[in-house]
Amino acid sequence: MPSRPARRPATAAVLGLTAVLVLSACGGSTSGGDEAAPGGAPRKGTTKVDLSPDQKRIRTPKVDSIAALVPRKIRESGTLDVADSAGAAPPLTFYATDDETVIGVEPDIASLIADVLGLKLRSHTVDWANIFVGLDSGKYDAGVSNITVTEERKEKYDFATYRLDNLAFEAKKGSGWTVRGPKDVAGRTIGVSSGTNQEKLLVTWSKRNVRKGLEATDIKYYDKPTDYYLALGSGRLDAYLGPNPVAAYHSATTGQSEIIGTYSGGGASLQGKIAATTKKDNGLVEALHKALNTVIRNGTYAKVLKRWGLSDEAVETSELNPKGLPKTNS
Repeated sequence: MPSRPARRPATAAVLGLTAVLVLSACGGSTSGGDEAAPGGAPRKGTTKVDLSPDQKRIRTPKVDSIAALVPRKIRESGTLDVADSAGAAPPLTFYATDDETVIGVEPDIASLIADVLGLKLRSHTVDWANIFVGLDSGKYDAGVSNITVTEERKEKYDFATYRLDNLAFEAKKGSGWTVRGPKDVAGRTIGVSSGTNQEKLLVTWSKRNVRKGLEATDIKYYDKPTDYYLALGSGRLDAYLGPNPVAAYHSATTGQSEIIGTYSGGGASLQGKIAATTKKDNGLVEALHKALNTVIRNGTYAKVLKRWGLSDEAVETSELNPKGLPKTNS
């Protein structure tokens, strides 16, 4: 049985969603420049999203030549143990309307990888930090959970990319301000999740502002989306910085918030990339890389992204350990 964190409030109740809804397509700036794109409603265009436990996932055939690249221990086990982190944070990884079944774009991508490798997907839903603890110990073969490639992480992990990484500042609807760069968060109270590249970006911006004589950003830390949405609604936060897909989904489905700025997860000079992650030099990353390029070429990857409204974050090819978010972000 898949492992999972402590039970959370039902996703449908938290977000006010029905079993099938219409989702505005998500997208973000891909320039990676110092100016973030002005916020506003997500782009036009709709995608129906099935939130029921019976997902009828898109499948793809096994490729024997790629399956042969999988380390013998994993091959002989017959399973691919993949760690993810779920909360009420669609469309990445979250709970279906039964509050038990983990669904989203990340589990769908992991399922495609397992198909190509001829393995049964075994998902382990854990807290964010425990993804890396499990990778370090060998408990999990891979992490597929909106993990950004960073230079620091590359010291311990190998990466096969599968999606662009864009961040978004989400504020209460009608907030009347936008984020285009560091100076716009000076003196503001911004929420973020600890240990993420979003936190690193926000801390760097705040330090830069202080050096220029501007006010520091009051950074507040949240583990659960339900908590920071309450803080946004009550005015305790000016904005929350998180993954663009989550912000676009939430603002589109609730009408209670809006995106006031987007930014590349890679910082000022680099387009960030999301990647399947595995322990460095454990022999698995080449198989993950080739599996991802297989599903990109055969079209199943595009179908998965379209299903979740993330076509704008597609990559043309999977990259193996590309340049990541620098240790000193700017």
